[in-house]
Amino acid sequence: MRLALVASDDARAQQAAAALADAHDWVPPRDAEALVALGGDGFMLQVLHDLLDHNSSLPVYGLNHGTVGFLMNKPKSSRAIGQRVARARSIAVCPLEMSAITNSGSEHSYYAINEVSLLRETRQTAKLEVRVNGKLRMAELACDGILVATPAGSSAYNLSANGPILPLGSSTLALTPISPFRPRRWRGAILPDSAEVEFTVLESEKRPVAVVADQKEVRDVARVRIAVARERQLTLLFDPGRSLDERIFAEQFQV
Repeated sequence: MRLALVASDDARAQQAAAALADAHDWVPPRDAEALVALGGDGFMLQVLHDLLDHNSSLPVYGLNHGTVGFLMNKPKSSRAIGQRVARARSIAVCPLEMSAITNSGSEHSYYAINEVSLLRETRQTAKLEVRVNGKLRMAELACDGILVATPAGSSAYNLSANGPILPLGSSTLALTPISPFRPRRWRGAILPDSAEVEFTVLESEKRPVAVVADQKEVRDVARVRIAVARERQLTLLFDPGRSLDERIFAEQFQV
């Protein structure tokens, strides 16, 4: 296979890249059939966002040389890298598209592979209006924030906020509040991934809110719209038996 190799700046990833330099006849990404990424989950997100920016459908096979490596494969194997990529199982991942309007009227749009989160900027509790598919679902949610997570990102920040783990292929999104104050007992919702979620920040001058799409932040937002960008589908490659959907499934039985 025509493979391209990229690595994070971390010393472990750079050492691994040097060790693999002669293990395959690497080609530039523009000529590749798949991309091999060395690093951790943060670097994988960076690589995937670069592909989104260039509207590329190049599959990505990650090797974990970071901390968690939830989106990566184990680095050690008796098989050559070309054989591993050729045998890998593909998993389709569709990002969220976040569109935000600030209090000053500026508009911003970013993609998120894991989640889009709204977070209070000051000590003041955020107050949000929540609409799904144009229908008012919550007139006022007082909280530290709220997030919308994809199945691929449901075991990340969403899980830390006590949100549900979503299996890949479930065609769902997690809508999860962060430290909700009113209504205190609301724990969020599971939505179909066809849903369009809209947030309006109430008292936005007094209670400023920022929105974060993976690693991109917009501050002092007034309104935020989130929907799945099906036309920007990405492909991750995993070793047989170590696919992302299996990891998400297994995560539900961790104690």
